[in-house]
Amino acid sequence: MPIPSTARYVIIGAGIHGLSTAYHLARALKAKGRASQADIVVLDKASIGAGASGIACGVVRNNYFQPAMRELMAHSVLEWESDAKAYSYHACGYMQLSCEVMHEDISSIYQQQQAIGYASSLIEGARDCDIYLKNMFGDWQARGITSILHEKKGGYANNMASLYALGDKARAEGVKIFECVTVTGFEFDHTSSAISAVETDKGRIECEYVVIGAGPWISKLWNMLELPKSVSIKTGETTMLNDVPMWRFWQLEEGVLDVDPGFLLTEDGKMPPVIHIDTDAPLYSQTTGKLISDELWGIYYKPDYNFKGIQGGAMPYKINTPADEIKLDPYGPESPEFVASIEFADMWTSALAFCHKRFEGKNINYRNEKSGGLGCFTPDSFPVFDVFRQNCYIIADSNHGYKMLGVGRLVAQEILGETAALLEPFRLSRYGLGKLHPVSHSPFPWS
Repeated sequence: MPIPSTARYVIIGAGIHGLSTAYHLARALKAKGRASQADIVVLDKASIGAGASGIACGVVRNNYFQPAMRELMAHSVLEWESDAKAYSYHACGYMQLSCEVMHEDISSIYQQQQAIGYASSLIEGARDCDIYLKNMFGDWQARGITSILHEKKGGYANNMASLYALGDKARAEGVKIFECVTVTGFEFDHTSSAISAVETDKGRIECEYVVIGAGPWISKLWNMLELPKSVSIKTGETTMLNDVPMWRFWQLEEGVLDVDPGFLLTEDGKMPPVIHIDTDAPLYSQTTGKLISDELWGIYYKPDYNFKGIQGGAMPYKINTPADEIKLDPYGPESPEFVASIEFADMWTSALAFCHKRFEGKNINYRNEKSGGLGCFTPDSFPVFDVFRQNCYIIADSNHGYKMLGVGRLVAQEILGETAALLEPFRLSRYGLGKLHPVSHSPFPWS
């Protein structure tokens, strides 16, 4: 089907944000009696879920040190729960295990979760934490855990199943999705600087409004929009950091242990919560016995029937190549350059054995295949949700993306003229104003 020459709304990216925005925008227009204006086109240079959303591990959590992130994620969890079957969402919960250096952070997260009515439990002290974990897993053996934040909501979803469901929901509302269409540029109105048309390799589309939810490709589209490549960040009353690059990349470290997902059932035979552990206890290799780390490290893991094994990951590693020189395609496991490191398998499987006796010797079951993908991060590693060039809404999720299913509903609301308070803390202006999100002690850049 050829692409149209005109459309009221053009959405770039058929991942979690693009599809969710298209679906909610169409529904909102119809609810306002403006069904005739629900002329929405979604473009993707490959196919639904061909980018970061399609390789996401699928974890849905509220465990953020930043109040604005917690409130936004609580909203998204409600979205996941709204049609759990269609979204292939598993509400098994999420559990953050931490060492003493993170105790104060975790306690703060718990208190603020209670303030917003997000169900969770806090277990404190090494002895009580050990008892709690051994009641859940009889073979638990990790040392140095002094706090547990057990979120009773959240869990994980199967990535492609949820994206296809979103695509079906959007199409049912009249949204047209065009795959294998690459955006090559934009035309701008000479008097207002607003976008007047989207240029693609399949033709030109005149439009009234553009939404960009392109995951790691945001840096390329940002350049096409001729937006600043750096920002100034206010870090004190009179202190400014100038010429901070707007975009930087990290490589995600994820993989699968090839065992039956039932291998990690709890003592009462149930599926466990998603588990995330951050600790500074020494970690030694199962393979060589050598020290891997005596500094703060972290992993996450879950049994997953979609991945057909125990799936999870560890801290990402920074890519030092400037954003404009990054070769994003082919993306993910197909990339000849940007995949999980050789050291990841040893670290992750050794960490699993550090936690559970059942994983000792199971490093040989690591699925030896390319995994992971590049994440494009903002200067502070938190999202930017904002309007540029008057009629272009940018959803730059800074690799927090897949779990934020509810962002599309909020963006649709803002496109139609109603400010979404949950998105206000994520404007680009926060850098120059010094309205920065607090930084946790986590070894992960997105926590």
